[in-house]
Amino acid sequence: MRRAGFWAYGLLTAFVLGSVFPFYWSYLVASRDSGMLTDRVPPLLPGGNFWANAARVFDSVEFVKALTNSVIVAGTVTLTTVFFSTLAGFAFAKLRFRGRDPLFLFIVATLAVPTQLGIVPLYMAMADFGWIGGLWAVMVPNLVTALGVFWMRQYTLEAVPYELVEAARMDGCSMIRVYWHVCLPAVRPAAAFLGMFTFMTSWNDFLWPLVVLDAGNPTVQVALEKLQSGYYIDYSLVLAGTTLATIPIVIVFVLLGRQIVAGIMQGAVKG
Repeated sequence: MRRAGFWAYGLLTAFVLGSVFPFYWSYLVASRDSGMLTDRVPPLLPGGNFWANAARVFDSVEFVKALTNSVIVAGTVTLTTVFFSTLAGFAFAKLRFRGRDPLFLFIVATLAVPTQLGIVPLYMAMADFGWIGGLWAVMVPNLVTALGVFWMRQYTLEAVPYELVEAARMDGCSMIRVYWHVCLPAVRPAAAFLGMFTFMTSWNDFLWPLVVLDAGNPTVQVALEKLQSGYYIDYSLVLAGTTLATIPIVIVFVLLGRQIVAGIMQGAVKG
């Protein structure tokens, strides 16, 4: 086996540095005052004002409540999306029932509809339920996604052989047990990737929470928008909040990234 050459390592290093630099720049600005942005040669090392700027973030907006709301919303949406998407993906991939293919095509077709077109009717529906201003209005419309169903169906087609399902059924397993004990372990890498993608999407969602939530009950992205809504924008304050808001995403990326690698390696060893 040929080892990777100099250009391969150089290209990978450039990609890593390019990916890490925005986070480092956010922390660099957050650890100093906004005056550094006017310097002809900006400093490349962090200062000592990060915790002071972070304290100002919590004083300026309801950041603790915003973090709590985002954790609740993103965590709930991630769990339900992974569960329902893997369940629907298993049904569409391995079960035979009337209308399976047209129903799946309809689900895929909804991906072509822009999200913005559904804001007005969705807002009216949430108002009828009495959920305007609460977290239910943010969570319920996103409990499952068409993209998640499509992704898990395509992965389940290849990862779970029909013979394995039939063998489990002959051993007396119900379909729910086949899904839980056969399908879920086989699709763990795809489920972990879907969970990571869903968490990041839900955590970074701005438009729908801005429309449907009250001003005193924000999510993280809405709270960050309030930090820069004045005439003068304090970039040290804004990027301190941005840095704090990035930490949960990094934690989820590390945890689920390990699950993706572990699942891939387990499949490689079994193969």
